[in-house]
Amino acid sequence: MKSMSTHDIKLEVCVDSIRSAFAAEEGGAARIELCSALQEGGLTPTPGTLKTLKELPFTLPIYCMLRPRRGTDFVYSEEELRATLTDMDLLRAYGADGFVFGALTAERTIDVDKCRRVLQRAEGLPVTFHRAFDLTDPKFMHENVQMLKELGFRRVLSSGFRQSAAEGVDALAQLIAKHHRDIIIIPGAGIKVTNLEEILNESRCVEFHASAMDTASEDYSLPTTSRMECDVTMGKQDIDPYFGTNANVVRKMVTIAHAMSCR
Repeated sequence: MKSMSTHDIKLEVCVDSIRSAFAAEEGGAARIELCSALQEGGLTPTPGTLKTLKELPFTLPIYCMLRPRRGTDFVYSEEELRATLTDMDLLRAYGADGFVFGALTAERTIDVDKCRRVLQRAEGLPVTFHRAFDLTDPKFMHENVQMLKELGFRRVLSSGFRQSAAEGVDALAQLIAKHHRDIIIIPGAGIKVTNLEEILNESRCVEFHASAMDTASEDYSLPTTSRMECDVTMGKQDIDPYFGTNANVVRKMVTIAHAMSCR
C-alpha cells in the first residue's frame, strides 16, 4: 500500500438543509457546500438558509453553490449569469466563506468569460470549479486544470469524468499528481464509507467531497423528514423520503480519513 503523508485529509459535506449542516458539523466535517435541491445535483441555496446558519452557533466554513437551474449542460445565458451574480452579492453579504461554480460553452469547453466574471464578483473569496469539469474533454484535462488555476479557482471538484469518483479514480490520481502544488483537486460523487479508503489511497487527495448519506444501512436509513400521506406531491422526488446527511456516516468517513492521514 502507498504511504500517506501526515496532513489531515479534509471532508467537505454537501448539504441542502440546516439539519444536514449540523449533522456534518457534529460528525467532524471540515467544511460544508451549501446547496438547495441535492436531488437535482445541487442548486443555489437561499440567502435565508445561509443567514440563519451564520446567526446560529455553527462553526464550519460555508461554501455556497452557484447554479441557477438544473441540467447537465452548464451553458448559461446572460440573464442566468446576471441572476447568479445577484445571488452572489446576497450570499456574500450574509457571510458566505466561498463559492462553487462552473460554466461551459456549447462545445463543452470552459466558459472563460463567465467564470472570470464570477471570480471577480467573489471579491477574493475562494471559488471551486464544480463537476461541470467532468463534461469537458478528458484529453485536455491537464490544460483545463491549468486554465482554471490561472483564472483564479482554488479547487476543482471532479469524479474523474466518470459517474462516480471510484470509477474515475485513475484520472483523479493523474490530476492530483500533476497539479497538487498549484490547485486542490477534490474527488466527489458516490463516495461512501465502503469505498472511501480505496479512493483516498489511490487518488492521494488532501480533500474529498460527499453527502454522507447512507440509505442502504438499517442503522442509518431513517428519513430526516416525514411525508404526509396524501394523493398530492410537489414533484416526483417527493414520492421518496428525504434523506439528509447523517452525523454517524460523517464521523466514520472522518475517522477513515484521519487513519489514512497518519499512515
